[in-house]
Amino acid sequence: MTVTNDDSAQYLIRTVSKRSGVKSDLVRAWERRYQAVTPTRTSGGHRVYTDQDIARLKLLNQATSNGHSIGQIAQLSLDDLKHLLKDETSSTNQSLSSSPISLTSGDKRHLAEDYSDKCYAAVLAFDAQLLESHFENAIVELGSEAFIEHLLSPLLTKIGERWKTGELRPVHEHMTSSVIRSLTYILRNNNPCPENAPRMIVSTPIGQLHELGALLAAIMAELCGWQVTYLGANLAAEEIAAAVKYTNACALTLSISFATDDHVVAKELRRLKKLVGNHVSLIVGGRAAGHFQSVLNEVGVMNIQSYTHFKQLLNQLATDYKATENKQLQ
Repeated sequence: MTVTNDDSAQYLIRTVSKRSGVKSDLVRAWERRYQAVTPTRTSGGHRVYTDQDIARLKLLNQATSNGHSIGQIAQLSLDDLKHLLKDETSSTNQSLSSSPISLTSGDKRHLAEDYSDKCYAAVLAFDAQLLESHFENAIVELGSEAFIEHLLSPLLTKIGERWKTGELRPVHEHMTSSVIRSLTYILRNNNPCPENAPRMIVSTPIGQLHELGALLAAIMAELCGWQVTYLGANLAAEEIAAAVKYTNACALTLSISFATDDHVVAKELRRLKKLVGNHVSLIVGGRAAGHFQSVLNEVGVMNIQSYTHFKQLLNQLATDYKATENKQLQ
């Protein structure tokens, strides 16, 4: 990236994002990963883009919405991108200004399965860069919700199972977690939540070292409109409760992946419920959550049964939160 003294029209990324329809962080991701645009810098160090960059981003946005992989089209010229979209318009009898082609649910499932195989191969090869590339393409092509439901959720389950059988090592899970964390900015910016959205803390109890389930829960909650503070794994009840207090969270979600240290987990759940009180909704999920069902029932914890169940629960809790807020304002 070079410093520019050009007097032609130049725009900061906020303006570029607004005019092109591409979120700022996604512009940066396409720029970094695929060199889709090549901005210059002002003498003050700010990225600046041209009208041609904006035109490219508009066309790339349309093309990826139509199902093209950004990795395959990022280097096409403006004319080639226009021809690509024009040919598709002619064959589908749609204009460039029409709504993007929507994939059916079945199409998304098949596409997600293809990506899942590629992503798992990248995990197995310990190739973080390739895994991140597959994830970025999948988010663009599937959309955030289908990416979570049809790709990320089953992939993380598979990784957990293969770790348990010894095919994968703990380091594979840590690498995957790191890549997923780096992608949350795209998911967040594609689904911004209002400032008055309900707040949630997500973590795992002490002794539960595997964070993939908690990370997935945090992303799902954000997609459902919650303000989420993700704490990571293996925290004591006192620390988690402190985070609830500091953020004024109305809900707390924990992931329990393995039925080890039964006594410790049960003790932590009881302690946590006592610390946060009845005004905070306590939610538990994960592969081993059912192993602690008697304790969950004892302390009044909601047990996540499935992706759909968690989504329904989040929406219901958000509705209850808004109703309570409205009553307090009256």
